[in-house]
Amino acid sequence: MAEIIDMPKLSDTMSVGTLVKWNIKEGQVVAFGDILAEIETDKATMELSCTVPGTILKIYTPAGAQLPVGAPICAIGKKGEAAPEPTAAPAPKAPATAVPAIPEKAEVSCVPAAPASSGSVTPQSDASRTKASPYAKRMAEKASLNVAALAGSGPGGRVVGRDVAAAASAPAASAPSGPLNVAVAPPADGKGIQPDADVPVGGMRQTIARRLLESKITVPHFYLEVEVDAAPLMAMRESLNKRLAETGADAIKLSVNDFILKASAEALRRVPAVNASWAGTSIRTHGAVHLSFGVALEDGLVTPVIRDAHAKTLKDIAIEAKALIGKARSKKLTPNEMSGSTFTVTNLGMFGVTGFYGIINVPNAAILSVGATIKKPVVDAQDRMVIGHRMVIGLSGDHRVVDGANAAQFLQALKQLLEEPALMLI
Repeated sequence: MAEIIDMPKLSDTMSVGTLVKWNIKEGQVVAFGDILAEIETDKATMELSCTVPGTILKIYTPAGAQLPVGAPICAIGKKGEAAPEPTAAPAPKAPATAVPAIPEKAEVSCVPAAPASSGSVTPQSDASRTKASPYAKRMAEKASLNVAALAGSGPGGRVVGRDVAAAASAPAASAPSGPLNVAVAPPADGKGIQPDADVPVGGMRQTIARRLLESKITVPHFYLEVEVDAAPLMAMRESLNKRLAETGADAIKLSVNDFILKASAEALRRVPAVNASWAGTSIRTHGAVHLSFGVALEDGLVTPVIRDAHAKTLKDIAIEAKALIGKARSKKLTPNEMSGSTFTVTNLGMFGVTGFYGIINVPNAAILSVGATIKKPVVDAQDRMVIGHRMVIGLSGDHRVVDGANAAQFLQALKQLLEEPALMLI
């Protein structure tokens, strides 16, 4: 009997996927494990493997289409069998834009928050039979909300914490419906720098927009910066890379960012209060340092994670970072490789940016922003004017979790490690 293959849910937060490419055609025989298609989720492009051997009877969805989870994409059955008529999948709920992601059981992770209910109400006849988590019921009671009147986004329509949060903040989180009016006059010369067009927003960019808006609105950011003498770091990097190159053609080449990542892990060991997360009614401290770092792609930014960075050597971190960057650029990162971070590093120094402040990668308590190393006149220890190599590093902190003193102590530890880089190798 023919079977319809639906758009799968390839990540915890996925509600819509883009079918990027078909690897099969109608009439083709497929076996278990064959790659049917490539699907872009809200995090990465992933392969869809065949779990139903047979003949491709019908392809319902063209390449490039964006569909909700559960939408029919193709049918597989016996050769000559009629393809079944698909039933339409329910449209995904629109995510709320300014609602804090309140996790069930105070659990936190670095994956983008699942789409939250917009706070719309659906009448239910009996409040006592409402499917809602105990946590959501307690939240609703504190917010003086009728949990029976809330639309649930959990399994089977269950009301969960984020639904209550959405309803509680619905008036302040309201956003204009439909496309924004961004029309402007066309270029006077008829040419311009690019065509006037509405470029469709892919799943990755939608997730970035939602996460950053959530972070900026719900997290009380504060900012600190420190200037680092980068000359010792640059000298050690040059020396180590020279020695590594002598070991063979496959030797790893250490980047400035590798040193920053290693130093960040060591600084968090010294000031563990920054390695924490806001969990609603508590602050969760993390025993392990799971470092995420920004990788710029053509259509957005991803943050792969180096797990247990506190227990890894500089060389281990460099090798792992290089592998993750390669997977990011080929869009082969798995959701697990982009979730669960405790601290984030973003570096724009390679673009000549001398200083900036990143938006916190929720639920991290802070994000480190690294600028370029530049030559500038400085006063040395003997009060002489000399040419120095300086790097400005900024820190954006979540003031609910980290106070200014903690953040300053962290930057102080980081500065010492970067200015005396041998310390991070001990």
